[in-house]
Amino acid sequence: MLRSVLRSARPVSICLPLTRPLAHLRPHMDPDPSRPVEKAIRTKLTNTLKPDHLEVHNESHMHAVPPGSESHFRVLVVSSQFHGLPLIQRHRLVNEALKEELSSCVHALAIQAKTPEQWDSNPTLAKSPACMGGSRGDHTVEEKLKAGRE
Repeated sequence: MLRSVLRSARPVSICLPLTRPLAHLRPHMDPDPSRPVEKAIRTKLTNTLKPDHLEVHNESHMHAVPPGSESHFRVLVVSSQFHGLPLIQRHRLVNEALKEELSSCVHALAIQAKTPEQWDSNPTLAKSPACMGGSRGDHTVEEKLKAGRE
């Protein structure tokens, strides 16, 4: 089950994931140098979890933030380090690796954490639901966006 971790005053809502085949996605293996937060996320997850497959998607454009923001992300991490771990512990490993970004510039992070065997049997990425405008009431978002640009 996909769990979204939102860093706002609003309660966390859990939605059933919609899936789409990876064939509809553009490759996300090479980081864009003009995206420092995305690059930091990719680097930290790679160094910490040694993934077999990693996708980092900046979904900020789907939310009520200025163009070019790096505040809302979805990550897909396929790692053998997840063997034998329940989903909550996998998410904790991802959150721990990204604790600096989550406490400063990242407002929301959706995580899919799979073992290589799970990925082989179901290579799909969950689709994010439409933005409900939750960040409009969170006055820390502007500070986080500014921190991400610095």
